[in-house]
Amino acid sequence: MTSRLCPVRVSAYTAVSALGAGKPAHLDAVIHGRSGLSPLGRHDFGVAPLAQTLDTWVGRVQGLEDPLPDPWRHWDCRNNRLAWRGLQSDGFMNTVRRATERHGAHRVGLVLGTSTASIGATEDAYQQLAQCGEFPPQPDNPALHTLHSLTGFVQEALGLRGPAQTISTACSSSAKAFASAERLLRLGLADAVVVGGVDSLCGSVVFGFHALQLVSTEPCRPFDTQRRGINIGEATAFALLERAPDGLQLLGCGESSDAHHLSAPDPGGQGTQAALDMALSRAGLPASAIGYIHLHGTATPQNDDVEARLIARCFEPGTPASATKGMTGHTLGAAGALGAVFGLLALEHGILPGTTNTTSVEPGMRAYLRVEPSRARVRHVVSNSFAFGGSNCVLVFGHGAGNRHP
Repeated sequence: MTSRLCPVRVSAYTAVSALGAGKPAHLDAVIHGRSGLSPLGRHDFGVAPLAQTLDTWVGRVQGLEDPLPDPWRHWDCRNNRLAWRGLQSDGFMNTVRRATERHGAHRVGLVLGTSTASIGATEDAYQQLAQCGEFPPQPDNPALHTLHSLTGFVQEALGLRGPAQTISTACSSSAKAFASAERLLRLGLADAVVVGGVDSLCGSVVFGFHALQLVSTEPCRPFDTQRRGINIGEATAFALLERAPDGLQLLGCGESSDAHHLSAPDPGGQGTQAALDMALSRAGLPASAIGYIHLHGTATPQNDDVEARLIARCFEPGTPASATKGMTGHTLGAAGALGAVFGLLALEHGILPGTTNTTSVEPGMRAYLRVEPSRARVRHVVSNSFAFGGSNCVLVFGHGAGNRHP
């Protein structure tokens, strides 16, 4: 029998994406159905010569050209600059500092998800080696060129001394960070945990997904009959979790592994079903209690098809669902945490996102998919994250006991 989660309050949350910095920018984009996607050829993030050869759109965060402040210059790279922007948004860094004062730095944990971390800095170094015959001067910090560089930087910037973990399970990374954080809280290993995800644009992801023939030449259209694939985006999203029964709550989480294929999902959806069933069970909720579903919605033919059949099997027709990657692009290791932000905004403000760019909804989703944003009072939301290798994670959020609807 699956155990219930301990009371986990989402004490604060924030995000930075192509839609802008902070909750107000993302809420405004939801209200107006605004997309932050733009053609790749307009951008320069270390692969400018190559960018002219690839016809696609990306979700780029503007203004990441300035290096990190001097105390953290040894961590400087695009990914950590993006993380720094997130820490400054919505007063998140100050909120964490107050939590550290309450609990003690050694009792505040950190669990972050990322897909490629600082690999963009490593790519830049090898490009200079190819062009000039030598590497550029590097900070005296070999850890910058490791997957743990994101967590190392954020831990140092926040002054945390509790458990610190990096999770890299592709597109479910930062959703699984919430599940790992809940375990740290439930086992008494931490009194508060900073969770989140950060991934930035770099050649490895843009051209890697192009090599897999998954990249769309137009703005992506999740669950559209004419969908042609994904657009890559970059984002950072953070949340502060604490043990408390009030406020916005992480109610359930479910994890599973298809182990079906390196990149394709299990066509039967057994893994995604297991993750959803576990999340609802741990939340103590039937599917009928869910008021909104934030879909993974990559806009690839296979992934959307598997997710559509999962929704039809488990939820009553009319349950509102939408996918937001037409606004932000697929932010990979940050996608799970960014999806959580959209779900939390829906809970807090009663505004459900639409599915931007989608016009011809595939038949299996017509009873669920919201193309336009809408207002609705919801008490419980589900957020899906499904990744390469069949690494699945489903999160359930809701209002704590005694909390009113928005």
